[in-house]
Amino acid sequence: MHLLFIGDIVGKPGRRAVMNHVHSLVERHKVDLVVANGENAADGVGMTPEICDELLAVLDVITTGNHIWARKEIIPYIAENPRVIRPFNFPLGVPGRGWVLAETSAGVPVVVVNLAGRVFMDAVDCPFRTMERGLREFSTLSPNILVDFHAEATSEKQAMGWFLDGKVSALVGTHTHVPTADERLLPQGTAYISDVGMTGPWDSVIGMKKDMAVQRFLTHMPSRFEAARKEVKISAVLIGVNEETGRATDIQRIKMELD
Repeated sequence: MHLLFIGDIVGKPGRRAVMNHVHSLVERHKVDLVVANGENAADGVGMTPEICDELLAVLDVITTGNHIWARKEIIPYIAENPRVIRPFNFPLGVPGRGWVLAETSAGVPVVVVNLAGRVFMDAVDCPFRTMERGLREFSTLSPNILVDFHAEATSEKQAMGWFLDGKVSALVGTHTHVPTADERLLPQGTAYISDVGMTGPWDSVIGMKKDMAVQRFLTHMPSRFEAARKEVKISAVLIGVNEETGRATDIQRIKMELD
């Protein structure tokens, strides 16, 4: 089977790209399940219930990260909608879930897990130990396990890749909005990439208007970022998985230039 993971959706340009082009990607690559990170879909930070509903018309699961609580209206929504997940290693009692058992159109079960890193990030529970505990349950549900590791440091992401090699089908990194060129199959059958990249406006600083970002670096004064608009691209990875064993057979980067 083929899993499509779409990198961080940024603002309205990213949402429009997903809504207009996911179907063609699914048809072209015979995709069985589509997952995307959507935590920056609301003008570059956070999500709203309306945006989630819009995206879930074309996505099977939405993963998130450290900006998930940027819009307070998402809190009751995520508590009730299992297809939108937040990092699994958030503290106990946080609304929502850190993983979901999804199904392909053919009924093949796939566990989708969201983790958050700790290096240069907020203090959360250990993603390694949390995932180690979670695997005891996940492995009883399906051999097919897709992990979105939302983290800053490539070293932490690579370490997690080696830690989970042979235990999950794929580990894909998100958060930096900059795609890496290190996609590979690890020795025990796990597909890996440090960062899938961004789906949104590339004429920007990680999706935000360039002048605003430059001024913040020049002055160190707080300012409100706004999502840029031009040079929209979709960054994604296509992962082949043997649905009987859960082992990955292939991973390839996809970059679709839209304007």
